[in-house]
Amino acid sequence: MSWTDTTARPALRRLFDAAIRAADPRAILARHLPAPPKGRVVVVGAGKSAAVMAAAVEEAWPDAELSGLVITRYGHAVPTRRIAVVEASHPVPDAAGEAAARRVLAAVRGLGADDLVLALISGGGSALMALPAEGLTLADKQAVNRALLASGATINEMNCVRRHLSAIKGGRLAAAAHPARVVTLAISDVPGDDPTVIASGPTVPDPSSFAEARGLVAHYGIDLPPAVAAHLAAAAEETPKPGDPRLARAEFRMIATPQMALEAAAAEARTLGLAPLLLGDALEGEAAVVGTVLAGIAHSVQAHGHPLRGPAVLLSGGETTVTIRPGVTPGRGGRNSECLLGFTLAAAAMQGCWALMGDTDGIDGSEDNAGALAAPDTLARAMAAGLDARGLLASHNSHALFERLGDTIVTGPTLTNVNDFRAILIA
Repeated sequence: MSWTDTTARPALRRLFDAAIRAADPRAILARHLPAPPKGRVVVVGAGKSAAVMAAAVEEAWPDAELSGLVITRYGHAVPTRRIAVVEASHPVPDAAGEAAARRVLAAVRGLGADDLVLALISGGGSALMALPAEGLTLADKQAVNRALLASGATINEMNCVRRHLSAIKGGRLAAAAHPARVVTLAISDVPGDDPTVIASGPTVPDPSSFAEARGLVAHYGIDLPPAVAAHLAAAAEETPKPGDPRLARAEFRMIATPQMALEAAAAEARTLGLAPLLLGDALEGEAAVVGTVLAGIAHSVQAHGHPLRGPAVLLSGGETTVTIRPGVTPGRGGRNSECLLGFTLAAAAMQGCWALMGDTDGIDGSEDNAGALAAPDTLARAMAAGLDARGLLASHNSHALFERLGDTIVTGPTLTNVNDFRAILIA
């Protein structure tokens, strides 16, 4: 195939769509369900995929007596008949999420050994199922969440802090369900697929500590509300740790991961005559810097045929970060468009190279697009439109550039979430 703008753009979109299909709960969840129990089935959960996961459970168990509720992001609900769906705010929690989290915790209390709690967990659950620890308020949690999002902390680090400010995360949900059996079905959106990090691990033991949370707060210079600082200093009630008997009957099953999505995209790439190279499903770092590094690898492929010859596609996943520097008022952007603009600036001299970067949940940060696409002429078109690409990157306003050029990728909510997807096509 001759790689031009008219062939490269739809090819990249096919790879993105293949990655999303590989993580669709409607296609994959049923095979991971346990056998129905003797007692009751209570379904709870939180995340951007929670509602469609609940619908998939209902479809797989059409005659089972199901109860419970799941929490998803505004605009991500789907129709269900037996499992309630509540929408709440992400990435900063709101009162709807707090109230729903209380209902989730109440739904699992008082169960017996013959009962089953089916926990449906996916990315976004940490903000959506926000239940402050005793002595803290929702406003406290909101303030900390905003500070964490702007700090440059990784998702692992942010969720360590969140677990220690919560009455439901870090294994506390599973502990509340004891002695019932707890089976968690999870879609991973975090680098390394660590169960303690996905939605802050409400059903798994937490090996981290209050001391670690305090250390992270100090490292990133986060200014805490007084009640939060006092709570972390007191360390009155640690999260359930490995070996806690209340979690002895808790089981965790991963049903979709970033790696699975990348492998699906790689298979699609081969059908297009592209040699795929998977750079990893857990790339982290400052978004614009990661984009610069990816441009260097793409240059090596094009100029030297190393580590593989073109036509090729470089595939990667993970979660980059965007650090808002003091004194900078951020514009409109998300980590994927920022990573893509960093890539575009670093690859300015390259011809025959296209890139797509997007979030598999369909929302890049807080914008209405999944991400964006860059072509060899992106910077030339930006200049012709009077756009200062470097200035927009410095002010975290990358979305404005790609939106003006008509290069944003709009999918709407995909109802799954296996984190970021990056594909770089080198002719």
